[in-house]
Amino acid sequence: MSVATTPPDAFAGDAALGHDVIRHLDVQLTSARRLLQIVLEQGEAIRARDVQLVVRYAGALQIEMQRRGAIEQERTQLLVRAGAQLGITGASVTLEQLSQLLTPEAATVARERSAELRGLLEEVKREHTVNRALLQQELAFLDHLLRLVGGDDSGAYDAAGERPSAGPAASAQPRRVFDLEV
Repeated sequence: MSVATTPPDAFAGDAALGHDVIRHLDVQLTSARRLLQIVLEQGEAIRARDVQLVVRYAGALQIEMQRRGAIEQERTQLLVRAGAQLGITGASVTLEQLSQLLTPEAATVARERSAELRGLLEEVKREHTVNRALLQQELAFLDHLLRLVGGDDSGAYDAAGERPSAGPAASAQPRRVFDLEV
């Protein structure tokens, strides 16, 4: 009687790929947590109107985004590697397809960490959007103040809240800065 045997590792998954994917997701999570911390602290600095801190956090954000560029290159390499095993392009690889190549344990961990990463990145995006809105409001207010000091006494905002609705101070009285007698 002949029994069809399956090689023992045929369905065990690629342990090396699983290790690399999980390590990569851990790096992604660390980076996303740093991004979130930076954006939250930047939001506090914006609310406190601490210009130096806002600028410092903008620099920290830029540095972290550059790091993420290298992380994304590694992600691309992992997807290409998985795609080669699946017979598809790396760009076409989904998490479910990738999971087919991993051990069941590694696939579960990858799904959990991927979900956590998506949640963190969504929170970063949301907080960054709030920060941008706060900065836009602060800049509109600063523009308003500068226009008042510059001679546009209307003090009004336009519909977007960015510029006075009156045109440039063409009708404003000229201001005398120096009254000199010779």
